[in-house]
Amino acid sequence: QVQLVESGGGLVQPGGSLRLSCAASRSIFSIDVMGWYRQGPGQQRELVATITSGRSTNYADSVKGRFTISTDNAKNMVYLQMNNLKPEDTAVYYCNALLVVVTTRYHYWGQGTQVTVSS
Repeated sequence: QVQLVESGGGLVQPGGSLRLSCAASRSIFSIDVMGWYRQGPGQQRELVATITSGRSTNYADSVKGRFTISTDNAKNMVYLQMNNLKPEDTAVYYCNALLVVVTTRYHYWGQGTQVTVSS
């Protein structure tokens, strides 16, 4: 199993920046894909960014050029640097870990952290 704890959310003005952190209970080397999801008010869960064990990244079109996902494997940490924040970025952000064992996928989720972008 993997336990995940997010932190770093809060209230920020449009154009501002936040860095979200996700602490994992096991080495990120053993996790196939780490990701950040978000769910805005009245919205479906949305994939924001992913990073694989090979360190390749993918981003939702809405955040490309503004958000950066990264890891610190020595500290078992995953980060989401969010720059030039917009009101539409307001959401609860969730850290996700995906482990693939042969053909079975195992998903683990953090508790979420609230990000509010408002003037």
